[in-house]
Amino acid sequence: MSVRTRIAPSPTGDPHVGTAYIALFNLCFAKSQGGEFILRIEDTDQVRSTPESEAMILSSLKWLGLDWSEGPDVGGDYGPYRQSERMDIYHRYVSELIEKGHAFYCFATPEELDEMRREQMARGETPKYDGRSLSLTQDEIDRRLAEGEPYVIRMKVPSEGSCRFNDMLRGEIEIPWSQVDMQVLLKADGMPTYHLANVVDDHLMAITHVIRGEEWINSAPKHFLLYQYFGWEMPQLCHMPLLRNPDKSKLSKRKNPTSITYYRDMGYLPEAVVNYLGRMGWSMPDESEKFSLQEMLAHFDISSVHLGGPVFDTEKLDWLNGCWIRENLDDEQFADRVAAWALNRDNLSQMIPLIKERVEKFTDIAPLLNFMLSGMPALQENSFEHKKLELDTVCKILQFSSWRLDNLRHWHRDGLYQELNQLAQGMDLKLKDFLFPLFVAVAGSPSAPPLFDAMAILGPDIVRARVRHALNAAGGVSKKQLKKLEKEYQEMSRSRLEHPEEQA
Repeated sequence: MSVRTRIAPSPTGDPHVGTAYIALFNLCFAKSQGGEFILRIEDTDQVRSTPESEAMILSSLKWLGLDWSEGPDVGGDYGPYRQSERMDIYHRYVSELIEKGHAFYCFATPEELDEMRREQMARGETPKYDGRSLSLTQDEIDRRLAEGEPYVIRMKVPSEGSCRFNDMLRGEIEIPWSQVDMQVLLKADGMPTYHLANVVDDHLMAITHVIRGEEWINSAPKHFLLYQYFGWEMPQLCHMPLLRNPDKSKLSKRKNPTSITYYRDMGYLPEAVVNYLGRMGWSMPDESEKFSLQEMLAHFDISSVHLGGPVFDTEKLDWLNGCWIRENLDDEQFADRVAAWALNRDNLSQMIPLIKERVEKFTDIAPLLNFMLSGMPALQENSFEHKKLELDTVCKILQFSSWRLDNLRHWHRDGLYQELNQLAQGMDLKLKDFLFPLFVAVAGSPSAPPLFDAMAILGPDIVRARVRHALNAAGGVSKKQLKKLEKEYQEMSRSRLEHPEEQA
């Protein structure tokens, strides 16, 4: 059977470098075995999934040169390649599990489940579903269904013994069934969970090897069990080491920019980013640090992956990107890449309205647009001195703004104005005072072209990174302060939802 691997991102946010990292290793393994690499969109989270996010994921992976032979944009023999278009398939298979006695209806309310977990934790137990609906008779189930009572469908899990499965990098792994929860397979809204859809899709799409992050190791027994229940052969599993921050914590946007588009917009070469991701846990036979995707494909051996948590160090990426610029681009190519990055007609056409009224001669352009073409502004605590705002209030504004911008799904001028204006009102601040630290964060100065227009042009990745950078420059917030601010922000957000007319 031909080797088939896949990447299956969820379109619920910015395209993550972790997605590119896993995609790269799936691509390299498939091609090293003469197989195929496919892309599937896991969009069963209908609340958070957006077409914009899907488009960004596809364009970012294409920018990196990680091409797939089947997917929602190119088609293929195993489609559809969006889970939201496969609902009838999942319902058919979950019905099969119920008929065979491997899954069951669960009518427990959220309140009952919360109480159950509290009691388990009070006894020092690992919180998980206690199987209370397993004792229902068929007549009781039929009655509740006929009355329209909400339910989910869960999978049955053995109460004794262990699950043993083989990992391509880690050998045999054993996990006791007592640690495995009775996973929800179909949610109350009729949407499948990741676990059901993942197994069904991998089987129907003839996936032979599942290469994913090590955070999925504890989910492997659930998938193992589903394959067994369906009578299918499980793909070979390979759990890659997680990307880490320099402090060894899991890579997160609060400590490192994680969006692929951030690195594109900052002026990194795609060749250098792919090269750097390839070095995360793997090395060339000759230990060379700089190599192309084609060179990686030619020498790839998945057994050479190192299991130590690879550290995503932007300083190392900067060095590697510099090597690619100096060693691989002649002057003409350099000019072409710079023009494609930012100094092209489309970008300039967006920027000109910001500064035109302030330009008296063309030499004024560079100073006015400096912040649009730069990385992180050079900021210190005294950059945020303001006659009405204490530094603690500045940090609070930046922290609240960071949270609000992180959750903004549609990035445009009017939406940015509306969200931040509402936040200013919620904090009982005049908009002019509220925006002061954001001007400094985004433009490096309290005096700059129209802020919301500039934010819209810069895009979410650069703006969010600059706001987090500014928060650190202003002194940041302690863990104790963070908990207090989180509570205050949640209460403010709740009030906003309950009384939207007050925000009008």
